[in-house]
Amino acid sequence: MKKIAIASDHAGFKLKSVIVEYLIKQGYEVDDKGTYSEDSVDYPDFAHKVGFDIDNLVVEIGIVICGSGNGVNMTVNKYSGVRSALCWNSEIAYLARLHNDANVLALPARFITTDEALRCVDAFLNTKFEGGRHVNRVKKIPISKT
Repeated sequence: MKKIAIASDHAGFKLKSVIVEYLIKQGYEVDDKGTYSEDSVDYPDFAHKVGFDIDNLVVEIGIVICGSGNGVNMTVNKYSGVRSALCWNSEIAYLARLHNDANVLALPARFITTDEALRCVDAFLNTKFEGGRHVNRVKKIPISKT
């Protein structure tokens, strides 16, 4: 889990930049999927890149950021191998990993402080899936095509 894919839209660009720098200092390899400025863009164009990489096992963990966190969260959750959780505090990020085996952290840039976002990142990256009674529940998340 040392390589992380990250993406944002224009609203999440500043927060993404802080998180990328923080992750690199923590020793992670960061694959920044964009956007690379505050110029207006469409969030799916960047969130899809993270969803694709998770779904194709290029990376195990992703982070997506937009103004509310909802758009990027909805986008990456279209991929069958993604379990993205919209988190606005560290307790939710912790529980998303512990109970739901979430593999993408979605952050709402306009509704979270930088300090809280970094606490979310830490909780998400440093929590392992508890397993046990949660395994069967997580297995029921994907839609079966049969």
